[in-house]
Amino acid sequence: MQGLSFRGHDESKESLNRGNLIELLNWYAACCKEINEVLFSNAPENDQMTSPTIKKDLINYCAVETTRTIINWIGDSSFSILVDEARDNSVKEQMIVVLRFDDKSGRVKECFLGMSHVTDTCAQSLKDAIDAMFSTHGFSISSLRGQGYDGASNMSGEFNGLKALILRENPHAMYIHCFAHQPQLAIVYVTRRNCMVGDFLDVLAIIVNLVGASCKHVDALRTSYQANILEKLNTGELTGGSDVLENISEDGVRSDKKSSTLRQMNNMQDFEFMFSLHFMFEILAITDDLSQTLQKKDHDIQNAMRLLNLCKCALQNLRENGWDTLFSRVIEFCVDRHILVPNMEDIVVVKGRPRRVAQQVTYFHRFYVDLYCHVIDSILQKLNDRFSKTTIELFTCISCLSPRDSFAAFDKDKLLRLAQFYPLDFNSEELLLLRSQLDKFLVLVRMDETFFNLNSISCVAQKLIETRSSCYFPLVYRLLTLVLILPVATTSVERVFSAMNLIKSDLRNKIGDDWLNDNLVVYVEKAIFKKLENEEILQRFQIMRSCRIQLSKFTVTE
Repeated sequence: MQGLSFRGHDESKESLNRGNLIELLNWYAACCKEINEVLFSNAPENDQMTSPTIKKDLINYCAVETTRTIINWIGDSSFSILVDEARDNSVKEQMIVVLRFDDKSGRVKECFLGMSHVTDTCAQSLKDAIDAMFSTHGFSISSLRGQGYDGASNMSGEFNGLKALILRENPHAMYIHCFAHQPQLAIVYVTRRNCMVGDFLDVLAIIVNLVGASCKHVDALRTSYQANILEKLNTGELTGGSDVLENISEDGVRSDKKSSTLRQMNNMQDFEFMFSLHFMFEILAITDDLSQTLQKKDHDIQNAMRLLNLCKCALQNLRENGWDTLFSRVIEFCVDRHILVPNMEDIVVVKGRPRRVAQQVTYFHRFYVDLYCHVIDSILQKLNDRFSKTTIELFTCISCLSPRDSFAAFDKDKLLRLAQFYPLDFNSEELLLLRSQLDKFLVLVRMDETFFNLNSISCVAQKLIETRSSCYFPLVYRLLTLVLILPVATTSVERVFSAMNLIKSDLRNKIGDDWLNDNLVVYVEKAIFKKLENEEILQRFQIMRSCRIQLSKFTVTE
């Protein structure tokens, strides 16, 4: 459960470090006489249970029992998948599959199903790997009701992406682009389209590399930063980088590095750089709140759309009302640091170009129109363009289930339209029954205090289970479940990648794919593994492997 390696480099009796497992067993035997009597030399020679094969078998059975628990939770219910791929420490492409499903109590769970090594990342290879994994665990593509990816072309391609391949086999597996990735992708798009933002980020990257290349420079930056904070605690201004660059230029380093440092010092003392710095900080502060919030597991689509709309509203408010405040703050910042502020009514002189009347613009136009308005408008447009018409209609229908303000957004016709997106889950007769159940459901939630002051669709589903009202409104609960299992963000997959880099480290980079998968299952789903009984794992081990002795929890008998 801690992601530690089992084996040591040298496990001989003469070794000072025989690996985590044997060293811990030695410590345990020294502490407990009862255990010491059945370990190592006190155990039968062929049944010491410390060989590499035995270790791999045991962890495999732990992983199998953990995965079986997840499979039993899902049963024959519908679910969604979250998929992504990344390289491990031995430069092998690994695909991670996470399942999102309802745990029969109105709560949504996202659990790691497995990892598969893929020789290439084309859509067909990923689809084949998913089919093989589903076949191993007894799942079917027909049970899919959602698929979530990060937006890469091989995943979300309209015609040949993984999304398209699955939709051809199951047109009801709704594709949802990861909400957490959308703000970042929108900003990346803008940086490629706006030359001023692109130039700013290029210069900023060079400055960070110059300062971060030396421990002495980093220490100087920290010292300067701390001194500035103590001096101007209430201003919130973060400075000190320029002083560090001055130190670099005076260190007597190579002439090429010194000249580069001088150029970056000049860039940092330019008004355009300072304006871009403050402006992008405002943009990233807005989008970062959305990204951080969406990294939690307990979000549903309705909450994700609400947060995305809040982000867009904040950007629009910055567009309409934030210019004066931002501009004043940049002016004050520059004046305090003796940075030349151009007259906003002057004509911008573009170096290397003739002064044509058609090209002449004022500094105000350059910073307000070409930079400020253009960047915000581009981000908003990109965020609005990330969803297809079908997805927008789906989200509009889902919003009618919001419990806010006593289900003020409730719309029976739109909810019936939502059910029509899932013809495998609602036949024509059930659609007629759903209309009647929706009417009674609305009366219940507006009359029963149990359903007052709820803030998410998940809370509504949980209350239906707690009050056993789901038995009276089975079709409504089924509709709620289908909405809840729609993927929101791929952060659960990213967490598995972090765990993979922890388990398959630079010193442990020869670990095989099956061995890595088993370790990942237990490490990532440790909450499930903790609840398993040791006896279940021992019984599976006894059945699957021929042993001379019968295993038990504490003792070994002949």
